[in-house]
Amino acid sequence: QVQLVESGGGLVQPGGTLRLSCEASGFTWDHYAMSWYRQAPGEGRKLVATITHIGGSTNYDDSVKGRFTISRDDDKNAAYLQMNMLKPEDTAVYYCNAKGRLPAVYGMDYWGKGTPVTVSL
Repeated sequence: QVQLVESGGGLVQPGGTLRLSCEASGFTWDHYAMSWYRQAPGEGRKLVATITHIGGSTNYDDSVKGRFTISRDDDKNAAYLQMNMLKPEDTAVYYCNAKGRLPAVYGMDYWGKGTPVTVSL
């Protein structure tokens, strides 16, 4: 059974930091690229950051470049999102996503249930 379990969300003041974690199980970890998405109230889900399945290349939405860092630990089957210099507009539910990137699993797409982040005084 595939599971993606996010943790680390919460309430933080502007300028603060949070580190989100995503623990994965039930699929071949190194066949999948890992991403973080977010969905703010009243808006659609938006891609925040991606890290490839091999080599660890990363890509970020312009709104978080220089502030957020995505990483993965292939020994622990976990992905992380380090969020620094948080702004009120970062407030959203953050979702972990795994997308298959090798032929055997291409098209497979898994989601966690999300962890809420609120940036406010």
